[in-house]
Amino acid sequence: MSADRPIVLSVAGLDPCGGAGVLADIKTFEQHQVTGFAISTANTIQTENKFYEIEWTNLSFVIRSIETMFLSYKISVVKIGIVPSVHYLNRILSTIKLLSPSTKVVWDPVLKSTSEFEFIKIEDYPVLDKILSKIDLITPNYNEIEILFPCFFINKLWQQNKIPTSILLKGGHNISESGTDRLFLKNEVIDLLPSEKNCFEKHGSGCVLSSAIASNLALDQTLHEACLNAKTYIEKYLSSTSTLIGYHYVQ
Repeated sequence: MSADRPIVLSVAGLDPCGGAGVLADIKTFEQHQVTGFAISTANTIQTENKFYEIEWTNLSFVIRSIETMFLSYKISVVKIGIVPSVHYLNRILSTIKLLSPSTKVVWDPVLKSTSEFEFIKIEDYPVLDKILSKIDLITPNYNEIEILFPCFFINKLWQQNKIPTSILLKGGHNISESGTDRLFLKNEVIDLLPSEKNCFEKHGSGCVLSSAIASNLALDQTLHEACLNAKTYIEKYLSSTSTLIGYHYVQ
């Protein structure tokens, strides 16, 4: 294995069509010239158009897989995708932080599929806040942010120092400012504006964006730089085809 490339681990679901989940993450890692590892949290039956079925991976198997990878390799960043429960997510995070406290974590909180299949239901918000404090960045869209943080916009929670992690709020579902992402850091909110590229909707675009950010963090970019450069990457991906699955490339 090349000593020049940092290692990034995806802990996410397996999408057989490769548009989302660990397959999309691995494609993105390779394009960013980082070494990509993957542990599957679920097997799914789906296409880019429709979600059919899911089988979750037993948590103990996932934990043993994480332990094996961390005891064998130095992993710079972990990207987490779909999980079936807050408890499942917490066990993953606790294991990572126990084995390697310096490893950064990005969570793409995919709460529902586009066909409204619910992957995870948020019920215990005080516990969720403690869990989020173990994560360096989450990448929700406008629908997901209101589930994770009820009244996020009405109460301007980011101004009250009540957000336990950094947030990249994706702008794809923002009707008034489509394509404008917002990076909420501890004491700053940064707008990431869209380019003039002609972008098309893609299956799994959130997976690609979050894994691009994870790759950039592994390459020692700041959180702002990582998100800005990942936005450039995802726009190239979104504009690569007019279909729901695109082509991966950086140049």
